[in-house]
Amino acid sequence: MKSLLLYLHGFNSSPKSLKAQQMAAYCQLERPDIRVEIPQLPCYPAQAADFIDALVTQLKPTHHIGLVGSSLGGYLATWLSQRHQLPAVLVNPAVRPFELLMDYLGEQVNPYTGETYVLMPHHMDELKALDIAGLNHPELLWLLQQEGDEVLDYRQAVEKYAACLNTVEPEGDHSFIGFNRYPADIVRFLGL
Repeated sequence: MKSLLLYLHGFNSSPKSLKAQQMAAYCQLERPDIRVEIPQLPCYPAQAADFIDALVTQLKPTHHIGLVGSSLGGYLATWLSQRHQLPAVLVNPAVRPFELLMDYLGEQVNPYTGETYVLMPHHMDELKALDIAGLNHPELLWLLQQEGDEVLDYRQAVEKYAACLNTVEPEGDHSFIGFNRYPADIVRFLGL
């Protein structure tokens, strides 16, 4: 069975994000046998969930799939992991994005793609529908968290993922400084 690493980027991000590129570069150099997919996710939560769910459903019969999700992508990766029993590494994941993104309602522009879209209150309901209150398979998840995250309250992630493998570093920031130290360990954890 072929190996596939599916990287899910965060809010208003893209496949061009630094962590996504570092992960892809590592695999290309050290593990060219791993297929790396870094899709540009739809801006709206329900569309993004449908998109990644369909992708996994299509590829699961022929691929061993591992997930990496950053920020909002970590929230989506948690949902996808528990839904399909897939291993996932969560990098500074959003825990309650349906609360956080209330401050972003209205017109948005993705700085990577230039796409303009409008976030509405019902999109927060779409996010809430993807919330995994209790983790049925915590052993599938590895939390990579930096306490210096200036966007998200790191304590929410530490609490939510307490039963999972945890790497919590002091300081750092939302981008996860020094992420390039982890790709080899991530690939091992994902069993790829």
